[in-house]
Amino acid sequence: MPAATISRMGNTQVQQLEIHGGKVLNGTVEISGSKNGSLPILFASILAEEPVTLRNVPPLSDIHTTLKILSELGLSVESQGEVDADGLTIRIAAAGELEATAPYDMVRRMRASICCLGPLLARQGRARVSLPGGCAIGDRPVDLHLKGLRALGADIRIEHGYIEARADRLVGATTYLSGPFGPTVLGTANVMMAASRAEGVTTIEGAACEPEIRGLARFLQALGVPVEGAGTHQVRIEGQPNLRGADFTMPPDRIEAGTYILTGALAGGEIRVEGCDPSELRSLFDVLERMGVPHEIGEDYVIVTGVPRLKPVDVATLPFPGFPTDLQAQLMAVLTRAQGIGLITEKVYPDRFMHVAELNRLGARIRKEGPTAIIDGGHRLSGADVMASDLRASASLVMAGLIAEGTTRIHRIYHLDRGYVNMEKKLNRLGAKIERIHDESGV
Repeated sequence: MPAATISRMGNTQVQQLEIHGGKVLNGTVEISGSKNGSLPILFASILAEEPVTLRNVPPLSDIHTTLKILSELGLSVESQGEVDADGLTIRIAAAGELEATAPYDMVRRMRASICCLGPLLARQGRARVSLPGGCAIGDRPVDLHLKGLRALGADIRIEHGYIEARADRLVGATTYLSGPFGPTVLGTANVMMAASRAEGVTTIEGAACEPEIRGLARFLQALGVPVEGAGTHQVRIEGQPNLRGADFTMPPDRIEAGTYILTGALAGGEIRVEGCDPSELRSLFDVLERMGVPHEIGEDYVIVTGVPRLKPVDVATLPFPGFPTDLQAQLMAVLTRAQGIGLITEKVYPDRFMHVAELNRLGARIRKEGPTAIIDGGHRLSGADVMASDLRASASLVMAGLIAEGTTRIHRIYHLDRGYVNMEKKLNRLGAKIERIHDESGV
């Protein structure tokens, strides 16, 4: 991959967003390729013995991290397209022997990097992967990943902060991958990838149903792997000894789409969200109806119209098709405008509330009781300096800044750049006034 492209995608300059609030947003926003969908597919390219071409890959820092990991493992990675554009075309070739170690320096930056474990083990017979990092949103163990790989015959130990896995051969088996907070999305992906080159048939019971799993299944099918049941709680994979290459286009990002739909409910005007898959957002549309937000649903677009008064709602996050945990913080920003008491109960990551204190700095009235946030809405927000704690929290602060009086400065926006392509540019085209500037505070 060209060094200039890697450098720009992985820009670590300390920056902040300065938002001048009070603008009503109108217009059309185009949705980029899925970040959460792209990451496991990029790692699944390890499995292919012929080159893979991936299109509509979003130019995000998490994508940059993934491509760096693939390069470190010995894959050839080439990119076409501008980093400032909405999508890249990535060509990956994994011919020959690969490195088996994914080092801490790379893996610590992003939890999804654990997804190199399954394909490395399947291709090389061994893998050494650092325990992953990522957003600070609560405890997210990898026990279910390891359980599923052990069921396929892997010998796994954790030593010195690394997962060390070996298998002379992987053999298809039946495994159950749901835990106390529901199925594991990345664990399902990891076992699906390992099973793709295992001998025989693997059945995953309690599998995650998220659209990102369906996207991975379509990619594995393009490589020549029979996969059935993706999108249900039972996925069946028939392993193949050799996988071919493929030319594959990434699906749209449902969380980015949901973020802009909620932004329309909060700060529209009228916003048309184009290039999305509305069938993946039914739980969000139910919430919009209960809040009294007019919206029109098309085949690949959603039009949202802002209203002067929003109704409060009681929402619980759940695995798909429930309301996504990755839209919880953004919904909380919207509920600061609702007239009355709104409730959000986090049933996927019960500690995912670090944005509450920062929203309160802007004038919100939110308190946390256990896994529930109680939002006393309808109070004026005013601009302030706030700190992004994680990816989706940063989006909620941007949204709150759009309706706050005066100027809001959001620090640590590298979190935002992990998951949103050109967010300030897209919002500015809708009529917002946002500047990306050097962060003199250095935080």
